[in-house]
Amino acid sequence: MGVRFQIPGRRRSTALVNRFARDDSGATAIEYGLIVALIFLAIVGAIRSYTSTTSDMYGTIEQTLDDASN
Repeated sequence: MGVRFQIPGRRRSTALVNRFARDDSGATAIEYGLIVALIFLAIVGAIRSYTSTTSDMYGTIEQTLDDASN
């Protein structure tokens, strides 16, 4: 049989760590934050694609009008 030493405050700190490990109240907020971030990235990607396509379209129109006026 070995000698077991008691560390002062160990029981309290163990209880604190256990309570922290069981707490999941912030998980929902993090999940919603990740969903919002993914939606934001999808919107940014769609806008970039739209602006690129629109810019090409107006460039084609400008070139056609320049060719027609000469």
